[in-house]
Amino acid sequence: MPQGSLYIISAPSGAGKTSLVKALIERDKQIDVSVSHTTRDKRPGEEDGVNYHFTDKASFEGMIKEQAFLEHAKVFDNFYGTARNSVEAQLANGQDVILEIDWQGARQVRELMPDHISIFILPPSRTALQQRLAGRGQDSEEVINRRMQDAISETSHYNEYDYLVINDDFDTALEDLVAIFHAQRQRLTPQIQQHQAMIDALLSN
Repeated sequence: MPQGSLYIISAPSGAGKTSLVKALIERDKQIDVSVSHTTRDKRPGEEDGVNYHFTDKASFEGMIKEQAFLEHAKVFDNFYGTARNSVEAQLANGQDVILEIDWQGARQVRELMPDHISIFILPPSRTALQQRLAGRGQDSEEVINRRMQDAISETSHYNEYDYLVINDDFDTALEDLVAIFHAQRQRLTPQIQQHQAMIDALLSN
């Protein structure tokens, strides 16, 4: 069984990353999304091990000391992190694994696992981004403006990634993502891992 590939997918809030990744994994069963650890409280409808691995602060800090995370961060009063052993187990099982993380987390992962593919998703324009952030209808103008500034800051790191996908039309952006995953699987190393016996038979005298 060929080793799976590790993918980092980042995007500013409002770019549609979550919806695209959800559609991608529904379409391709060889792709998993890594489930992060967090110290925040479970929200209604969330399941442990599905949405997050919910843990207490002491346990999380213990994992940090053990260097068990590929990346971790403190957001407001809560910790979030990606456990290395679970990702490596998924990859060894032949699954492609997506880390949905920001540019800071991506930099941490690059240090520990340089053999990865990174994708940045952008909205088609600043106007579209503003409309998407405001379209939720649940936030004040002050909150929307703050999220807009955060989104622009995140966007400024787009050039640190291997691929750039513009989410103007959802279906087109999804096909672009599918094409990236498909192309990566046709690279020499995974093809040899999967078809070595066939290749040897073709070359035999």
